[in-house]
Amino acid sequence: MQRRNFIKTTGLVTVGVSMAGPLSASQSQITNALPHWRGFNLLDYFSPAKGSSAGGSTEEDFKWMADWGFNFVRIPMAYPRYLKFDPSKNITPDEVLNFDEKEVDNIQQLVDTANKYGLHVSLNLHRAPGFCVNAGFNEPYNLWQDEKAQEAFYMHWGMWAKRFASYSSKQISFDLVNEPCSREDMNDQFSQRGPIPGALYRKVAKTALETIRSHNPGHLVVADGNNVGADVIPELFDLEIGQSCRGYYPHYVSHYRAPWVWENLDDAPMPVWPGEIDGNQFSRESIEEFYKPWIDAVKNGVGVHCGECGCWRETPHDVFLSWFGDVLSVLAENKIGFALWNFRGDFGLLDSGRKDIEYEDWHGHKLDRKLLELLQKY
Repeated sequence: MQRRNFIKTTGLVTVGVSMAGPLSASQSQITNALPHWRGFNLLDYFSPAKGSSAGGSTEEDFKWMADWGFNFVRIPMAYPRYLKFDPSKNITPDEVLNFDEKEVDNIQQLVDTANKYGLHVSLNLHRAPGFCVNAGFNEPYNLWQDEKAQEAFYMHWGMWAKRFASYSSKQISFDLVNEPCSREDMNDQFSQRGPIPGALYRKVAKTALETIRSHNPGHLVVADGNNVGADVIPELFDLEIGQSCRGYYPHYVSHYRAPWVWENLDDAPMPVWPGEIDGNQFSRESIEEFYKPWIDAVKNGVGVHCGECGCWRETPHDVFLSWFGDVLSVLAENKIGFALWNFRGDFGLLDSGRKDIEYEDWHGHKLDRKLLELLQKY
């Protein structure tokens, strides 16, 4: 989206709903209802295009993650990747439930390989029937407006819950839909964005929870924060649903010169940390203030995890590490785990393409050792 909307949506000040003030218990006594998951996003099924594999995860990847001390992977999926349909035409409602069993098997194998190395898997619909935070694919309806889209959404989650009915909550969880938000035009990446009405989000999430739990009452379900992942969802506090925040604040740092954010890359102000960017002062205290609603949620019994975090490759490496150390320390002090976007790629630990660091050769890959050591601290 355009920079002005992106910065506005993700916020220069705290967004969300703050709950009760801090409890008297010390930080060390905080208990998060979700496990302290630490790991990575894998982009094997991120694109809706058949045959694409942005991640191409290997068994070695999972072994390295486990050897380095991580315990979690999130798999953001575009639902068309595991369907049979004519990609030369816009997908139709009749095709949205035409599951490709071979691709479903492949995804299950990916989960099994991760589980083999002790990694919990979060299965996420990054593109759900009728909604994606990204453009680039024509949806046949709108998840937040059309009953048929919602029915398809529940059937997709029913399929996945049934497929993994015998798996425990230690092995797998279900992240309902990536970064819900309203859009003026589902196919226009420059649309204004804002939160989904809370009652509507509750209705969709609750029905999805019930559908998933009908196949295994122990299945673990997570909902991404409202308003592109930024806002806590108070409407879900009474449900057995964890919530997932983001680790991109402020976007001046995390998305410096990211081409999908800045119409003119040279308009992006040079990030510093801490300090002033584009007339705004940022510091560790800014991060603490941003996460206060999420921290309050944890203190009041809501399970919280940071499902995505990290920094686009153009941010100076020393600024990135300084900022990210503050983000991770604030999350860790409040028992909130994290998943870096991604493992291999532009935000990643391996093969990020940064031009201002000296990589370590790692079995044919380029390893950002300083980033690895930072992640291992938390």
